[in-house]
Amino acid sequence: MKRIFRITIFALLFSSLALLPAQDETGGVTEAEVETETETELTNQATTVYIVPIQGDIQPSMLVFLRRQIEAARRDGASHIVFEIDTFGGRVDTTLRITSLIGSLDDITTVGYVTLTPEGTAVSWSAGALIAFSMNQIYMAPGTSMGAAAPVLAGPEGATAADEKMVSAVRTQAAAIAEKNGHSPGVALAMVDNEVELVEYLLGEERGLATRQEMMELERRAEQEGLELETLRVISEQGRLLSLTAGEMERYGVSAGTPVNRTELYEKLGLVQPNVIEVSPSSADEFVSLITGAAFTSLLILVGLMALFAEISSPGFGIPGTVAIAAFAVLFGSNFLLGTVGSVELILFLVGVVLLIVELFIIPGFGVAGISGVALIGISLVLSMQEFVIPAFEWEWEMFHRNILLVVMNLLAAILGFAVLAASFQRFSFFGRLALTTAEDVESGYTVQPMLATGSPVGKSGRAITTLRPTGKAEIEGEVLVVEADGEYVSVGAPIEVLRLEGNNIIVREIH
Repeated sequence: MKRIFRITIFALLFSSLALLPAQDETGGVTEAEVETETETELTNQATTVYIVPIQGDIQPSMLVFLRRQIEAARRDGASHIVFEIDTFGGRVDTTLRITSLIGSLDDITTVGYVTLTPEGTAVSWSAGALIAFSMNQIYMAPGTSMGAAAPVLAGPEGATAADEKMVSAVRTQAAAIAEKNGHSPGVALAMVDNEVELVEYLLGEERGLATRQEMMELERRAEQEGLELETLRVISEQGRLLSLTAGEMERYGVSAGTPVNRTELYEKLGLVQPNVIEVSPSSADEFVSLITGAAFTSLLILVGLMALFAEISSPGFGIPGTVAIAAFAVLFGSNFLLGTVGSVELILFLVGVVLLIVELFIIPGFGVAGISGVALIGISLVLSMQEFVIPAFEWEWEMFHRNILLVVMNLLAAILGFAVLAASFQRFSFFGRLALTTAEDVESGYTVQPMLATGSPVGKSGRAITTLRPTGKAEIEGEVLVVEADGEYVSVGAPIEVLRLEGNNIIVREIH
């Protein structure tokens, strides 16, 4: 009986312990409470938002700026980067690199916000549209627009439409980045290619935009699901690039909303009192943008080449050489910041400089070494303005041709400018110290006298102090003279005898 009683008491105690709240090693906190605290901490930590502007011309310097700000956002643990877009567009190569940079971010939510400000343009056209499609979400302030993203070529006669190969490459990339981020590929295609027709459709309760090719896919889907497909209207006809207002972008589901300001944007993003870090281009960024611009780059090449020609044409090393080094150092240094200068460009440039030095100080005149040096320097200048060595895409070929044209035009301009400066040297007192402006003419009392006037050297002997091939130098009675061998080479140190005089030439022969 006692045994049964003890067993009963033990069972009751065990049941009571089983009914107590579950505890862990955290000091009596339940698992559910730990999960709640963890979620709260993550929410508090995930409220840092970076505001990064994409404004003005899309130039290579902007890529450097964006790359640096993205790295800073990662270091600060930002959950979102809001790119405020306000641009008419810019360079195709830089745009594609920016879309790859932003599109590859998988640890930060990227948001494109087309802004409306008193000092802005309220548009995201051309390159701006492509960059917006590379982001996870797109928002547009009321009164803004997006589109007209067809690539164009800038030339002496202004902007011209790119050929089909280039349009095809940009069109494919635009559709790819739009599809990756859940945006309408059809809209991206219609903004890039004016041959794409875009229509508004209604499939059951679903309303959207599609190209004619996409409409064929929707027809098959409608048949399979038993839905009615209706074409409402043509949004963008063939021969016309697509541009949409903020309201149209939201209505067709391309953008996620039209917030008036940042506060509304944060609400739509579900961010409560975020820690906002707003950045803008610094003075250093603006300086890099200046020195890497097309106009300043062209000026650096022109000044550098003119100074180089002046240095080649003058004895020794002086001011022109220093100016040339400074101009090329700034050019290569600025392009190095953009990531377009590597070992290939530097090696070509240095080899070209070495060949020029050899031509200047070792080989008389200006021949193969000098021409090769200038050619290598020109090639290095072309490569320093592009990422690739051999073009692979149509837009790369276009850039390659443009860079060659830029270098060649500046080369011709440098030759012309140097010729003008050389002709103007004697007009300015400063240049009079650098250029030879006097001549030993008859009016100044200078005459050319035959050797007989000072005593004929015929019959005198001496020795060759250089190899006579056939011209060289010889020492005759203690005087070093330029002589010419009579029909045969004479080695160094060989005894020689003066045979005759031919004008001012002293003809000698070796004494055997």
